[in-house]
Amino acid sequence: MTDTLFTSFTAGKIKLANRVVMAPLTRNRADDVTQEVNDLHVEYYRQRAGAGLIITEATNISPEGRGYIQTPGIFTDGQIAAWKKVTDAVHAAGGKIVVQLWHVGRISHTSIQPAEQPPVAPSAIAAGVKTFTKNGFEDTSTPRALETDEMTRVISDYAHATRCAKEAGFDGVEVHAANGYLIDQFLKDGSNKRDDRYGGSVANRTRLLFEVLNAVVAEWDEGHVGLRLSPFSNANGVSESDPMATFKPVFERLNEYKLAYLHVVEGQTGGARDGKFDELRALYKGTYMGNNGYDYDLAEKRLADGVDLVAFGRPFIANPDLVTRLRKHAPLNEGDKDTYYGGGAKGYTDYPLLDAS
Repeated sequence: MTDTLFTSFTAGKIKLANRVVMAPLTRNRADDVTQEVNDLHVEYYRQRAGAGLIITEATNISPEGRGYIQTPGIFTDGQIAAWKKVTDAVHAAGGKIVVQLWHVGRISHTSIQPAEQPPVAPSAIAAGVKTFTKNGFEDTSTPRALETDEMTRVISDYAHATRCAKEAGFDGVEVHAANGYLIDQFLKDGSNKRDDRYGGSVANRTRLLFEVLNAVVAEWDEGHVGLRLSPFSNANGVSESDPMATFKPVFERLNEYKLAYLHVVEGQTGGARDGKFDELRALYKGTYMGNNGYDYDLAEKRLADGVDLVAFGRPFIANPDLVTRLRKHAPLNEGDKDTYYGGGAKGYTDYPLLDAS
């Protein structure tokens, strides 16, 4: 009997060998000046090409969009050339890879921003969380509110990053609108106190999301674009007084798009699987990717219940051959948490394969 997890699937215009997705995992190993990936990244992603789809670590769409040191970008010629080595390696190994487009908004620090300016956000409200700087983990800086006439520039940065992703050989892009970063900050009423057309009502708070989506699909097409949402997550200090009232219209309107997939953090990011995410899933008729605390058993159960793809996060850090291990019901390597963020090959490309174990 064939396990559903290991059957092929077509997400939009992206043909996948199986339904196992490598979730985006920030690892902080890019060049901190150029924001370019390197040969370590080539090997890291090549090793994990057994996944039906790889979603890269969150990748900055602009200098302003960066919130952590040593995170990669996708907006310069050098970054395009560096990522091309990664996509070539993944494709040579039989895999598919999309890049996650990231603007962190207020989850940043002045030392990371151009000219040490304050980070930007919907409203000038500090997140009250920490970010990774050259001094270690520091409190995020209080942001300034984006002016209404700046929104066009931000949206253009997403479009430009999408063009760069196509040139770099990716199979698609994922718009990161989850986990308390910029778009999620606009969506949720705890971080969005604006009184212009981007604040207040649900229609206004969701405006940026759909303007970004429209710009991105105009640069590529809907079948090569994914979207990540986290309706119930309070990650990075965001909050929403009525998640269902805000996100029901979002899930319903997304049916107007023929996206490659909708990637949903089911509950708290890396925490409890709470919230009415199945009610939201029922509203969305396209390809649905579930994420949060999945193992083999939960994956098979959820696939039987109507989930199409399953994203695995931290298990992929320590298990480059995760698909093989899941298929064989083999034990998993334990991850070295001391090497999750920053460093070199140790804890990045040196985890043993099942045969070598």
